[in-house]
Amino acid sequence: MRTVIAGGHGQIALRLERLLAARGEEVAGLIRRPEHADDLRSAGAEPIVCDLESSSAEEVARHLRDADAAVFAAGAGPGSGTARKETVDRAAAVLLADAAELAGVRRFLVVSAMGADDEPPADMEPVFAAYLRAKGAADDDIRRRVNLDWTILRPGRLTNHPGTGRVRLEPRTGRGEISRDDVAAVLLALLDDPRAARVTLELVSGDVPIDQAVAELGSEATEVPD
Repeated sequence: MRTVIAGGHGQIALRLERLLAARGEEVAGLIRRPEHADDLRSAGAEPIVCDLESSSAEEVARHLRDADAAVFAAGAGPGSGTARKETVDRAAAVLLADAAELAGVRRFLVVSAMGADDEPPADMEPVFAAYLRAKGAADDDIRRRVNLDWTILRPGRLTNHPGTGRVRLEPRTGRGEISRDDVAAVLLALLDDPRAARVTLELVSGDVPIDQAVAELGSEATEVPD
């Protein structure tokens, strides 16, 4: 299996790359900065320099041509302004989905954000509000696509604590924390399980082993209509 991860130098992406490489699978990461390539190689991933803010869907599709799955784990990041929330958190996610369809890659995972379906409160910090709106708009676009077996994952507040391997993974979990280690492990399990397609899930720390939480999606998760 070959997986291509957008935002390949991100903290969650690097963890997922290590997990995929450790079990002998091919994994590539799309990166904007060539100087990040060695970090991906150290994680066992093939670095592909591709700026999603300036590339066309056809260009990105060439990088996905031999892939079995694509993961959108990119983000404008802390310190970026409102404009890059639009160009990265929304437009780049949509671009990757367009490219996946062109390349015939059906399995498509998105790392999104809790609260992305709701209008931000009026008193929310403007840049964070723009981030949530951008994530919500991208998710809405992807959920309409019939040519992708998509899964949208919305983690709680991210930490760098060691993963526990136990989570709460449901359409609605409520607020909470989750280790980046556990987010990557959940993404790995979601890639493996076709029952995880066409659902939007929230993720926080919990008591259920990750494999069990994903296996239970058939009864716990609800499909979003086309």
